Amino acid sequence: MTVDADVARRRIEELLRTNEEQILRRWTLITKATPEELTDLYQALNRALDSGGEDLADVRGLLAELSRSRARQGFTPSETSRAVFGLKEALYEVVEEDGGADALRGFIWFSRLIDDLGLFTFETYATAREKIILDQAEQLLELSTPVVKLWEGIVAVPLVGTLDSARTQVVMEKLLQTLVDTGAEHAVIDITGVPAVDTQVAQHLLKAVVAARLMGAECVISGIRPQIAHTIVTLGIEFGDIVTKASLADALAHALRRSGVQVSTPRGTRISVRTEDA
Repeated sequence: MTVDADVARRRIEELLRTNEEQILRRWTLITKATPEELTDLYQALNRALDSGGEDLADVRGLLAELSRSRARQGFTPSETSRAVFGLKEALYEVVEEDGGADALRGFIWFSRLIDDLGLFTFETYATAREKIILDQAEQLLELSTPVVKLWEGIVAVPLVGTLDSARTQVVMEKLLQTLVDTGAEHAVIDITGVPAVDTQVAQHLLKAVVAARLMGAECVISGIRPQIAHTIVTLGIEFGDIVTKASLADALAHALRRSGVQVSTPRGTRISVRTEDA
């Protein structure tokens, strides 16, 4: 750093120290951030500059925390970055009042420093926002693939929407864990809410069935509507020895019979269920 540059930098550091209250007040108005956030950041920046300006770890740490907080609160990237860039505008008013050549040259150096910190803030915000979106997507995926207990020893997975590789993985994990937790020997995978079944979806279903079978559970696929049945035949998809049913009720009746429960539906009466021992 040349002598002139060093003098210019020291002048900016002096202006930052002696005009802290004025700069902070103006910075707060520009960015609409909380005074507490900006005060901690301002003081950390001053400490870093006093020590030579080489170690900005504390400043970057506070900026990372600010970025993550604003990402969670729904602020835009521009609003988040402006919280940093606003310091330049607040300082420039002080530099104008000073009017010295050293202050003007020092402001150029300071602007470059703030630009770097602003870019760091933007990148940190983008990373934090991406993580939030991925976490939300995972939570929605969990909620969209419930495993419910239909009867003692019988569980069901009602699927709604498109079945892709990621969702199949979640389905298998939740189904297998439920089989372990409940000791169920029968599982019904209901695809009534799946809009279409192609070769890829069929492969995903087969994977879930094979995984359940490895846990000792018999699987039934229900919700085979006429359109889906036609598509399956047209594509030449083979389900092998996997039992398929038109409705969840049919699948439950099948699972009950396989469990040793007799199901009878006398004409004009509601379904009655009794065990073999009854």
